[in-house]
Amino acid sequence: MKKFMASLAVLSMILLGLLGGVAFAEDLVINGSTTVLPIGQAAAEKFMEANPGVNVSVSGGGSGNGIKALIDGTTDVAMSSRFIKEKEVAMAVEKGRYPVPFAVAVDALLPVVHPSNPVKDLTIEQLRDIYLGKIKNWKEVGGPDKAIVAVTRDTSSGTFEVWEEKVMDKKRISPRALVVASNGAMVQTVAGNPAAIGYIGIGYLNDSVKTLTVGGIEGTAKTALDGSYLISRYLFMFTQGWPTGVTLKFINFVLSDEGQEIVASTGFIPVR
Repeated sequence: MKKFMASLAVLSMILLGLLGGVAFAEDLVINGSTTVLPIGQAAAEKFMEANPGVNVSVSGGGSGNGIKALIDGTTDVAMSSRFIKEKEVAMAVEKGRYPVPFAVAVDALLPVVHPSNPVKDLTIEQLRDIYLGKIKNWKEVGGPDKAIVAVTRDTSSGTFEVWEEKVMDKKRISPRALVVASNGAMVQTVAGNPAAIGYIGIGYLNDSVKTLTVGGIEGTAKTALDGSYLISRYLFMFTQGWPTGVTLKFINFVLSDEGQEIVASTGFIPVR
């Protein structure tokens, strides 16, 4: 009997230890925009360093997929490079969910070409006509005699939707355009094709591609913030209702001085 009681006591202590570990462990799931992804990943890394009992999982998939996951209850935070649509709000309310937006950064969408392309500037109208398929050759805009290869994003992308709104004026992009699934894939595709043109968030710009000015205005932190660069936008994190617990703590961290330094370090523009 004594041996049994002793064994039971040991087992109880082991179980209490295991349960205690579970009680203090918290999971935070973040999903959505590939544009916001570098911010989410870098912020999550620093947040977990400061909060050892928290496990943060961050994945891409596109703004639309992130918002859908929030509505379905499979993510705690949805990253989005566009604002939530009315139909998405209606779907959320129907399920008893109320997405709350937090603007965490500002972005400039940059048209990019291969570094060997001599073209330096295009107007909004020229960009639109290229993506409509009306302008087909670079020589029509002062470039070499090469057929233009327009590269665009998939329709679940918030970047695509902002480009569609601010450049295309809601007109349909030519079905001949190549479609890629992320900013990284866009950079890779344009860097590998001297005739290509694409568009990326400012945080993805590197030396493998060349950015164009738009109507003579360069996309920078200053021009994005003062509104003179026309293809700029806020980047968001959405939560289900007003956040509480570890979700609130994470959002507050992203909006803190340290969090906004992380935004700047990833190449994007702080909101404060």
